[in-house]
Amino acid sequence: MNRLDLKIPPVVTGAVTAIGMWLVSRTLPTLAFAPLRVVAAGLGLVGVAITALAVLSFWRARTTVNPMKPSSTSFLVTSGIYGFTRNPMYLGMLFVLVGWALYLANVLAFLFLPTFILYMNRFQIEPEERALTSLFGREFVEYASQVRRWM
Repeated sequence: MNRLDLKIPPVVTGAVTAIGMWLVSRTLPTLAFAPLRVVAAGLGLVGVAITALAVLSFWRARTTVNPMKPSSTSFLVTSGIYGFTRNPMYLGMLFVLVGWALYLANVLAFLFLPTFILYMNRFQIEPEERALTSLFGREFVEYASQVRRWM
């Protein structure tokens, strides 16, 4: 286990990414125009909806939504949105961040997106998946082989 594994809440990672995007967007002129802002808002709303569906699935299954303690998961959720992506909460965050990058209309803001994905894969998702494999064994391994991590 790495020192950064499961140490920074994903919401904080997303917020820091968004703030960094905003800060770099101040260094170059924007390319904003009204239709781009509409698309940005749409992507943000899609992201919020994906995240809400994921949280609702966890609440229905009466399992934890706390990403910092995957070992306290009581049920492996594989239905609903989890039939399309193993990490809809993080996918939803990514949609919000892509929408934010479009809203900022600055090329530098887009450079944060791959960094967000790489960080989440390495320090959040991989440790979560190790914990889920430990908890649910073959059931999680089969699920992971059938459903993609992001999309």
